[in-house]
Amino acid sequence: MKVLVTGTAGFIGFHLARFLLENGYDVYGIDNINEYYDISLKYSRLEESGIKKELIEYGKEVISQRYPLYRFMKVGLEDQENIYKLFEKQKFDYVIHLAAQAGVRYSLIHPHTYIQSNISGFMNILEACRHNPVTHLIFASSSSVYGMNEQFPFSVKQNVDHPISLYAASKKSNELMAHVYSHLFGIPVTGLRFFTVYGPWGRPDMALFIFTKSILAGEPIEVFNHGKMERDFTYVDDIVEGVGRMIDKPPAGLPHWNGIHPDPSSSSAPYRLYNIGNSKPVNLMEFIEAIEKALGRKAKMTFKPMQPGDVTRTWADTRDLLEEFNYCPSTPVQEGVEHFVNWYRSYYGV
Repeated sequence: MKVLVTGTAGFIGFHLARFLLENGYDVYGIDNINEYYDISLKYSRLEESGIKKELIEYGKEVISQRYPLYRFMKVGLEDQENIYKLFEKQKFDYVIHLAAQAGVRYSLIHPHTYIQSNISGFMNILEACRHNPVTHLIFASSSSVYGMNEQFPFSVKQNVDHPISLYAASKKSNELMAHVYSHLFGIPVTGLRFFTVYGPWGRPDMALFIFTKSILAGEPIEVFNHGKMERDFTYVDDIVEGVGRMIDKPPAGLPHWNGIHPDPSSSSAPYRLYNIGNSKPVNLMEFIEAIEKALGRKAKMTFKPMQPGDVTRTWADTRDLLEEFNYCPSTPVQEGVEHFVNWYRSYYGV
């Protein structure tokens, strides 16, 4: 089966592409390799997958020297012409859309980037799937869509109409756009709300990476909301396994779906939403302690107030995931942090 994975130079996309390849899928990866964070890490991920940096040119297909069934192209989601040509030529069976402009705080100062990538870019993916039908479209949403919700744990059956960052609003928009295309054109679509994904090859803009780097350098870390925060940290391998279990199980429309009392997570169209989280919120100070233990060093901390666009707590209700796919992420934070630290020390030689 031929799978398009968008964002394969990114953190989750890199891991997912390798997982699919190792399980016999024919994978086509795309990424624009933008400079949101250090592009050398993005090229290193591609190199790890056999895609040589010196062969990468915009719009040119590169075949992996490690995985014979892996091809990659540098292309932006906003590039409608090249995206459409790619779909027309390749006739993908599945599409897993992970590429997006990430980051809550970055969206406060670069809002237009999120509209171009997350809205216009996703529209191009939807249109391409409409005109080149696929068996299943899976796309990445985010726990950030829960915004001002304070009913815990967060459930996909809850209303999510109060986002507090443009990043969150763009992800909520993706869910709405996907439902429209599922309803009008019968595209089987699954949206996955990821909860604070971490692990080896992770993003330099996320807390685990920032804290590890600063602690090793003997520099203080900034602890927001004076440490009174909780996150449902989810190890990247758990995310990848969850996607793997869903890929060949596209949703069907639910005949009993009721528009008088609508369930936001499903539809009469072939459309579903799921949370993928560890379902065990961890206090920020406990998270820092896990990093200190893995590094064998104590952190210097500067306590600061809450940042705009941030929330105090996330907690995923994953009952639907368990009931329908017999799956729930389970990697303990201490174990996942240790894996990340070991990778970080090896990669950076520290």
